[in-house]
Amino acid sequence: MSKTPIRVVELFAGVGGFRIALEDYPKKKSSDFEVVWSNQFEPRTKKQHANIVYKNRFLDANHSEENFENIVSSGICNIPKHDLLVGGFPCQDFSIANRTANKGLDGKKGKLWWSIETFLKQLKNDAPDYLLLENVDRLLLSPSFQRGRDFAVILTSLNNLGYAVEWRVINAADYGFPQRRRRVFILGYRKGTALYKKLKNTNPKDWLIQEGITAKAFPVTSTDSAISGIIPNSTEKIMNSFSNKNNRFKKVGLIINGMYYTQNIKPKYDGKKTTLGDVLLDKKLIPESFYIKEEDIPKWKICKGAKSIHRISKYTGKPYIYREGNVPFPDKLDKPARTMLTREGGTYIAREKHVIKVNGRYRRLHPIELERLNGFPDDFTKCDGITDIQRAFFMGNALVIGIIEKLGKELSKAVSC
Repeated sequence: MSKTPIRVVELFAGVGGFRIALEDYPKKKSSDFEVVWSNQFEPRTKKQHANIVYKNRFLDANHSEENFENIVSSGICNIPKHDLLVGGFPCQDFSIANRTANKGLDGKKGKLWWSIETFLKQLKNDAPDYLLLENVDRLLLSPSFQRGRDFAVILTSLNNLGYAVEWRVINAADYGFPQRRRRVFILGYRKGTALYKKLKNTNPKDWLIQEGITAKAFPVTSTDSAISGIIPNSTEKIMNSFSNKNNRFKKVGLIINGMYYTQNIKPKYDGKKTTLGDVLLDKKLIPESFYIKEEDIPKWKICKGAKSIHRISKYTGKPYIYREGNVPFPDKLDKPARTMLTREGGTYIAREKHVIKVNGRYRRLHPIELERLNGFPDDFTKCDGITDIQRAFFMGNALVIGIIEKLGKELSKAVSC
């Protein structure tokens, strides 16, 4: 007799990275997971391009295109009952790429965290047993003017809702993936579940280094002693007066019953490693438009070079020096790619874009190569009405599918025990 799949709700779905990772694509009949409802809404565009891809690839999906904030604020919840809530909640207000306006939970997209909290509160006894959330690793230090405040709020919110939580910063390249993409993964276990009880009865260090879901999926060794403490149970108090002088939130940690434990770790991996060069298409498949004209190469080199620029702060009115280091030009093919951002597409010159040199010629990355860097199937985002620029944007916002796949397998094993 086959076991009942774990029912999943996927928030901020993008083009469906969580779904591919948990169900596989095409979905396996024997999958341990079943996405019963999903939601994607991009407030900055009238046409919902990510939803075009999602609905084309998951034809029978119970998929919503409505603004999740509106769904929650209406108080009318027709979302199916589920066991696991997943989502890569928008990261722009936490990201290091947004240096000038790092507003954290106060930002337009950062505040979507409160919609997740409200949603869980509305579900009450029907709240999911498990959570799996993803964001940029800088969330642990957000916002820039009150380091760590936002992560403390998230931990306290989940603790007050009855979840034990473990978190872990994972760099995909440390475990053989072809991209140096560093993200924080947050797993929650609701009070009363077997996983909650197991965590409660396990030494915190053992959980973080050996026994926890993330430790089993991605082995590590410790590099320092764990620190512990208590976070205030009032999110309002944290927002107003939180201090992170003691560097509370390290690369791995957990919180249960208001007490947190955290420490630094290093990856333990001796498996196969893949590089940027491993994802490249045959040169016959690369259109001429992806190659850089000889006369533009000096402009690219200047754009990617080190800079020191005198500026005036729009917040304080005081002068400061804005500095940027060198970005490799061209990108090395024998190493994992740099973190992919949303501006990879288009012919315009941009510091963030990858530029490679193959057979003596410089070129940008093809959309299929960008998909491969995140583990998506080739041409997954290719749909009528979707441009190459939009395909690149999707991948800059996406996650590395293999990370979620491994976490999902360990979670499924633990739930089944």
